[in-house]
Amino acid sequence: MSAALIAVLVIIFLVVVVMGRAVRIVPQARAGVVERLGRYHRTITPGLNLITPFVDRLRPLIDLREQVVSFPPQPVITEDNLVVGIDTVIYFSVTDPRAATYEVANFLQAIEQLTITTLRNVIGGMDLEATLTSRDQINGQLRGVLDEATGKWGIRVNRVELKSIDPPASVKESMEKQMRADRDKRAAILTAEGTKQSQILTAEGQKQAAILTAEGERQAAILRAEGQAKAIGTVFQAIHEGEPDPQLLAYQYLQTLPQIAQSGSSVWVVPSELTAAMQAVRDGFSRKADES
Repeated sequence: MSAALIAVLVIIFLVVVVMGRAVRIVPQARAGVVERLGRYHRTITPGLNLITPFVDRLRPLIDLREQVVSFPPQPVITEDNLVVGIDTVIYFSVTDPRAATYEVANFLQAIEQLTITTLRNVIGGMDLEATLTSRDQINGQLRGVLDEATGKWGIRVNRVELKSIDPPASVKESMEKQMRADRDKRAAILTAEGTKQSQILTAEGQKQAAILTAEGERQAAILRAEGQAKAIGTVFQAIHEGEPDPQLLAYQYLQTLPQIAQSGSSVWVVPSELTAAMQAVRDGFSRKADES
């Protein structure tokens, strides 16, 4: 192999090496920090990028997408001196790759420590009940403090969530007893309210039934009275039209005697008209005997 051929191969190899070090392809949603001779030079964006070989150095790429970090439970003391364990979740994204590279050594560790410190400051000014019922307020305070502190690091905190708040075992037992007592109380109230409504409905039904019964009896009495009045009027009219003589009246008196006897009364009141009627009946029979 000639020296010229060897030189050409060496040159080709050097060109490939140089091109390999000069060409950098950055994926989507990534960014790269380029240092020239150890100092920050520029930030390259997604796509094909060229850097100066042996002079520029590309640091590890930085992910620009929103990232989720879950921190382990941290013991926090409340205002009423109770230790609770709190899990937190941070949603953040890198907005300035240069600041995230040079302003803080490890931004994930820095965010974790800042979250723990801020959480203890916030929870330390609240009692246990307020801590358990004010998650939105705590989330808002944490996000405000973290977003302000991490802004100079080129990081934006989008959301902060408390995954769980675990009070001490003794407090949990007391809370469970209180919840059971509240459930029993609500059940007793609902039972009493149901009984009350049932009694009210029953009384209302009895009232309506009594009203309807009284109304029916009144209507029946009215109808009976009207019937008796019509019957008396009919009898009176028949008697008036028939022009009864003393013998007929005496006969009617005689028909009423069995009814008087069935009444069980030991004293009978015999009107004077009955004597006259009996006399008329006797005279009538006498006349018929003479005529025959």
